[in-house]
Amino acid sequence: MNRQGQKMIRWLAVALVMSLASLSVQGREAAAVADIPTEKPLPTGTEIFERCGYKFPGSDQRSIFTVMIKDRHGRIKKSVYTRLWKDFKGRDGIDDKMMLFTTYPPEAKGAAFLRVAYGAEKERKVDQWIYLPALRKIRRVSIRDPGDSFLNSNLTYADVGRRSINEDSHRLISVRETKGMSFYVVESIPKEKKPQYGKRIFWFKKTPQWKDCVNTRIEYYNQQGDLIKDQFIKWQQVGNAWVWDRVLVQSHAKRTASVFILSQVYIDSGIDSKLFNVRTLQRGLAAVPPVPVRHQPASAKENPAVKRPIVKRKEQKQE
Repeated sequence: MNRQGQKMIRWLAVALVMSLASLSVQGREAAAVADIPTEKPLPTGTEIFERCGYKFPGSDQRSIFTVMIKDRHGRIKKSVYTRLWKDFKGRDGIDDKMMLFTTYPPEAKGAAFLRVAYGAEKERKVDQWIYLPALRKIRRVSIRDPGDSFLNSNLTYADVGRRSINEDSHRLISVRETKGMSFYVVESIPKEKKPQYGKRIFWFKKTPQWKDCVNTRIEYYNQQGDLIKDQFIKWQQVGNAWVWDRVLVQSHAKRTASVFILSQVYIDSGIDSKLFNVRTLQRGLAAVPPVPVRHQPASAKENPAVKRPIVKRKEQKQE
């Protein structure tokens, strides 16, 4: 495995240790994680969710999407995709569309994936297609259950989809401090009769300004109240948009973990909505126009051979 792959594996190991250490202090009167006094009145759980839970993602995104999956035996599988995403803003009932073009591993190169997500008012499941170059065929992939695994990871299709704020009841249960940072801890209980989870608990970073508040952790519980998995999120700000930097998801029941990394991120580069169709899957990346020069960093404009974008990450101020 190359140096970058080894670096990702080391990060995964460190992240797992940190997450386990964080979990070990929950429910105890420890200095590492403790409820702290705060100003009155406190914002409601719904207000926190409105301000922090829905960050502006841009109108479209182009990035390199790396997925690493660690099974219960410690084996790690790595996949790398070129990812295109576009917000359709509810046009024709469509929330957004996403395409993935596989670039690694070599034996899967050329495989492509298209997902179309619909608004809640459509009451329609996600549509998906996959192109298999070995068979030279496009196949429609049906999702029988929103709880099915996304890319064989610890996240489900429901986890990566949009969920309306009105689909859950949100309650601020505490304001906590850990490692010098403060968090709003919000409990969200689904309103539907047969939900995928009994509840989720979100940790929103408490910042001087609401615009910098982000969701850093999600705890998923089953109907019996048992913690089944954790999701830890590190964000990056590109322009005025917020996107994932890297995400760790750890399943306690399966003893598996998944890491998602977004790099070389371009926001609002003008991706044509007409690209998002099954014909593009078969044609591959050759059908995708390059990033316009005005969206490239200065180094790429001066030297066309330099294609890697420079993404400036905005450091969040801590209280």
